[in-house]
Amino acid sequence: MNLIHLIKYLLTVGNYKKYRRYLVVKKEEKEIYFLFKGLDSLVEKYQRDISIDEYSLFILSTYGVDYQPLLSIIKSSSVQDDIILDVLNDISNKQHAFEIAQLALDVSEGRGSMSSLVEFIGQTKGLVDSHTEEFVTSDLEALHEHIQSRPGLRWRLDALNKSLGSLRKGDFGFIFARPETGKTTFLASEVSHFATQTQGPVLWFNNEEQGEKVMLRCIQADRDSTVQALFENIKENKEQFYASTKDNIKIIDNASLHKNMVQHLCKQYEPSLVIFDQIDKIKGFDGDRNDLRLGQIYIWARELAKTYCPVIGVCQSDGTGEGKKWLTMDNVADSKTAKQAEADWIVGIGKSHDQGFEYIRHLNISKNKLQGDEDSDPSYRHGKFDVLIQPLTARYKDIT
Repeated sequence: MNLIHLIKYLLTVGNYKKYRRYLVVKKEEKEIYFLFKGLDSLVEKYQRDISIDEYSLFILSTYGVDYQPLLSIIKSSSVQDDIILDVLNDISNKQHAFEIAQLALDVSEGRGSMSSLVEFIGQTKGLVDSHTEEFVTSDLEALHEHIQSRPGLRWRLDALNKSLGSLRKGDFGFIFARPETGKTTFLASEVSHFATQTQGPVLWFNNEEQGEKVMLRCIQADRDSTVQALFENIKENKEQFYASTKDNIKIIDNASLHKNMVQHLCKQYEPSLVIFDQIDKIKGFDGDRNDLRLGQIYIWARELAKTYCPVIGVCQSDGTGEGKKWLTMDNVADSKTAKQAEADWIVGIGKSHDQGFEYIRHLNISKNKLQGDEDSDPSYRHGKFDVLIQPLTARYKDIT
């Protein structure tokens, strides 16, 4: 494998820091040398993941358009991560073996100490066996504790606690609805409740509505208050909001949200929950068809959930969902099965145009692979629920 194929993998700062020092690029290989030099400059300066577009712009502006063909090769590289990881591990293990051999020779000829050799070997322990994996426990008591008895993030809506149950690390799902149905209000209502339960922050990646308006909706939902009532007593409401949520709701407002930014912030803040509104607009994914590109986004979101915390996405219903009470997976926009296949749970929010139903929303649990909690009801696993939306206070409430 040519070293050029490794550059795309090394644009992720964690991979760069782990493997870059083992890759020796000779100055005689002029073009590849400058490609790696540009990579070094960017990562060392910004200390974050670098997008392929950022990298290409830097190389072209620094070294000229002659590098465009090589950049095209890097951008279109389709070598799977597991193969790249095998190559990098092989390179790093050979380098460590060489360094151990040099130190051992120094010890045998009296130029080095045994303690330094032993210390170095200790530092490299585990590199050769880098593919060693921990098996999933078969202890039934531990499985019960981890999967069901230990609560995760509980919903404000009791209907969702009875049907879906808690959200836990590894869980990825999404809500979908037609425009102007109340998706942001739903999120504000639930996230303001989740934030009272978390230790780490809730990272809300917003590329839809204006971020300050979204934060105001969250404060309204937490206080169960109108905007007018909030502003009549700003100091007290501010203090109560911070006391309730521990200021855990962190909204990132970016209309050009890239996956590298998301990964960087997740590594930095180790969130307790991640929200994507709207998930389909995240940049950094390619595909021959739009549904396949979207499928890549949802696979990536699932991996985030497994690595960090529960992930909730928001997307649209297509035109077939207009005026429909009970949305199904067939109503998800821009997807055949790619999006739906990756989710553990899917909730459609329906809205009827019938008179008298202006403030009623219809939740349909169209997919549910979650384990639930001890108080979840199996008969509600794929339930349908009428709930009340209160736009003035940014709340959804159960109808009992």
